[in-house]
Amino acid sequence: MRRFYSALRLVGIDLPRMSGSVSGLVRFGREMRQFRVLQCQARSQMRFGKLYPCIEDYCAEGGTASGGYFHQDLLVAQRIFLANPRRHVDIGSRVDGFVAHLAVFREVEVFDIRPLTTGIKNIVVRRCDLMAEIPSEYIDYCESLSCLHALEHFGLGRYGDRLDPDGHLKGLDNFYCMLRRGGILYLAVPIGPDRIEFNAHRVFGVPELTRMVSERFAISRFSFVDDAGNLHENVKLTSRDSERHFGCQSGLGILELRKA
Repeated sequence: MRRFYSALRLVGIDLPRMSGSVSGLVRFGREMRQFRVLQCQARSQMRFGKLYPCIEDYCAEGGTASGGYFHQDLLVAQRIFLANPRRHVDIGSRVDGFVAHLAVFREVEVFDIRPLTTGIKNIVVRRCDLMAEIPSEYIDYCESLSCLHALEHFGLGRYGDRLDPDGHLKGLDNFYCMLRRGGILYLAVPIGPDRIEFNAHRVFGVPELTRMVSERFAISRFSFVDDAGNLHENVKLTSRDSERHFGCQSGLGILELRKA
């Protein structure tokens, strides 16, 4: 049944969501009629404008304080606040999430292969392909660098980048070159059984991920967000659980790495 639903979604049909939408529209119509009746005896006689049904909010929670993006953005922003580097560079992370957190208390230089227009104070935008050879002025450029939920996309073509099966490795090489000796890289990528889910992203097995980054960096801290959206902070990578990706199929690993 799950495969059937997945196949329908590929052509834009989401049956569970359609069912919820129908019941939501029925409730919307019923409550609008009730509201009009109540308004006849109310003090407020504000007139109706155009209809704006928000039917998905009937069963939604009052905000989300869990999940990979929420935890990575908050955790890494806190770590950078404590470290207070002279120059911090971000590679491809969410501008409306993590980068905005940093811009509250410091300047951040945002490097991205895509064009980005922003007039926001403390956000400096630089367009750059981090799979290509970087200009010499960016060698030994910064003491602190972040790449949250972005490296897994390098070379898959999703964001207009060229196809390259080694795109993530070339990106990591460039991160190393950009950092000064002793600099910190904050890296977040999906974790679970090692695979490519083309053209969305890569998912990194924890043993493979640790071997990959250890070729260039020393691992200072490892945290992860499990499949249920819960954060597990500063976990030991020597445990047998790491060989099983801490039970994750599509979790998130958050690494703090130091350039020797």
